Amino acid sequence: MEDGKLLLCCFIAYILFFGVNGENPYRYITWKVTYGDIYPLGVKQQGILINGQFPGPQIDAVTNDNLIISVYNYLNEPFLISWNGVQQRRNSWQDGVFGTNCPIRPGKNFTYVLQVKDQIGSFFYFPSLLFHKAAGGYGGIRIWSRPKIPVPFPTPAGDFTVLAGDWYKRNHYVLRRLLDSGRNLPFPDGLLINGRGWNGYTFTVDPGRTYRFRVSNVGLTTSINFRIQGHNLKLIEVEGSHTLQNTYSSFDIHLGQSCSFLVTADQVSKDYYVVVSSRFTSRVLTTTAVLHYSNSKQGVSGPVPGASTIQIAPSLLQERSIRWNLTASGPRPNPQGSYHYGLITPSRTIMLANSAPWINGKQRYAVNGVSYVPADTPLKLADYFKIPGVFNLGSIPTWPPSGNNAYFQTSVMAANFREYIEIVFQNWEDTVQSWHIDGYSFFVVGMDGGQWTPGSRANYNLRDTVARCTTQVYPRSWTAIYMALDNVGMWNIRSENWARQYLGQQFYLRVYSPANSWRDELPIPKNAPLCGRARGRHTRPL
Repeated sequence: MEDGKLLLCCFIAYILFFGVNGENPYRYITWKVTYGDIYPLGVKQQGILINGQFPGPQIDAVTNDNLIISVYNYLNEPFLISWNGVQQRRNSWQDGVFGTNCPIRPGKNFTYVLQVKDQIGSFFYFPSLLFHKAAGGYGGIRIWSRPKIPVPFPTPAGDFTVLAGDWYKRNHYVLRRLLDSGRNLPFPDGLLINGRGWNGYTFTVDPGRTYRFRVSNVGLTTSINFRIQGHNLKLIEVEGSHTLQNTYSSFDIHLGQSCSFLVTADQVSKDYYVVVSSRFTSRVLTTTAVLHYSNSKQGVSGPVPGASTIQIAPSLLQERSIRWNLTASGPRPNPQGSYHYGLITPSRTIMLANSAPWINGKQRYAVNGVSYVPADTPLKLADYFKIPGVFNLGSIPTWPPSGNNAYFQTSVMAANFREYIEIVFQNWEDTVQSWHIDGYSFFVVGMDGGQWTPGSRANYNLRDTVARCTTQVYPRSWTAIYMALDNVGMWNIRSENWARQYLGQQFYLRVYSPANSWRDELPIPKNAPLCGRARGRHTRPL
């Protein structure tokens, strides 16, 4: 009898530790979101802090972990957190954008329940509503490989997160009012590295040892270049894909992108500049942190190393050099290259063209002539409860229309589960675009200048291009991707330029399965807040 009680207790303890989802542990995180005074560029600002921190706390998880993240909103505005690059398999309910989730009201809390299913790599979270991203509220996400899955490099001596990007001295609500009034943002005031300005952050290393640097561009409007004085950057990972380990002296990282480098402390023991500068801007912004050798007795010195500024050709060549490591294991033990993406023929082609129209005398941004306006109800809830009049499928064309007549619409594109599609991003503007797709990783098969045509496919990389969730499109150029629609849900496709996203350069892709099965999509969370026209309805009993 006592043995039976012991076995029962052990079983209960196992369930409490590992949860009901087999062997995948649960990690419990509590965040308190508040305003606080910050001085990133030497000027007092109202920042958004998570547990009193700017940037927010690091999230560490292992492939397939379940994350239970309770977010308490102590702001005076509604709030949402989204997870850049976390695919939310079968679970767009947890994506944290207004198309899928009701905001967390002031003084309330919401618990995200998400799983980093079949993922590894470097990502970040950020606040998705009301231009809050300009006030902080972002942080790094590291998804580690499971212990028995081989990794194609020796274990580094340390692992550093670098959250870099442009920054404004004006508070977020001032910037938001500028955009609401129909004006564009001014040029940024500076750049930050981990929430700090010039030489405000230090990375300490031991001589002769190798470290991993996970770098994300969390900025609002500009591409950046990352480099470390006197040191090489060995690229090992891009948004969850192990890459061929090419070495670079500096590296361009566009809005919303993340990547990892190995850096060996193999120079004379002193301090060195860690440099971030703006790319493709008429005025170049630069900021620095410090790489400090643990036995250094000499501070940073010499000129800050330079890099390309407005030149596009070297950036394009660098992008084309990023290749998938076909023999390395990804989140599973089988090699990444066992998925032959280039041998599958897409069922259709979608072309998405960005534009910057003026509508009703105000600056807007659009995709295929449609400038997105949020509905009064999250699209995912409207779809689930079959609420009419919130959105219409096909409210955005799958090809750019002729003419320049842009219009407002809550734009949703229809797609079917298990389609394999080609998307071409066509950019006729003079600025670099950065596009992100929630819920997915896609293959960047080609990019070049001018107008895309079917003949452009002759130069596609159908063997070893990298799979990622955010891609750039150079000025007056195109970028093409292949994507398997293997994740049912309502997914945001957006510009990572946050002013453009805010003013309409986004839409939603509804990936639909008629099966209505938990195998294809998880049920609506019991704790899902209901707002707009979904208010007063019921989620589910269990």
